[in-house]
Amino acid sequence: MAKITYITKAGESLVYEATSGSLMELAVKNKVPGIDGDCGGVCSCATCHVHVAPAYYEKLGAPSEIEADMLEFDDNVNEYSRLCCQIPVTDAVDGITVAVAN
Repeated sequence: MAKITYITKAGESLVYEATSGSLMELAVKNKVPGIDGDCGGVCSCATCHVHVAPAYYEKLGAPSEIEADMLEFDDNVNEYSRLCCQIPVTDAVDGITVAVAN
């Protein structure tokens, strides 16, 4: 079971647990404001853009070329930007904090 914390644009901290899926799927299921997941998780939009806490960014590895290309079209991109549809729920992300970028 992985515990994921989402920080909304309003500064609210929302904590959820999951055993599978992606961070986007968990956010959409729980109606996290600012995470829409319009493409359903196939990395063809950027409606699940988040900023990953620096301590976890390195653990995730670099975004794929497709993900990096999608991020180029989004506002608020920084060095910790990721699309949370591309972050699977695994033991490696247990405790991760992501801030909603949109």
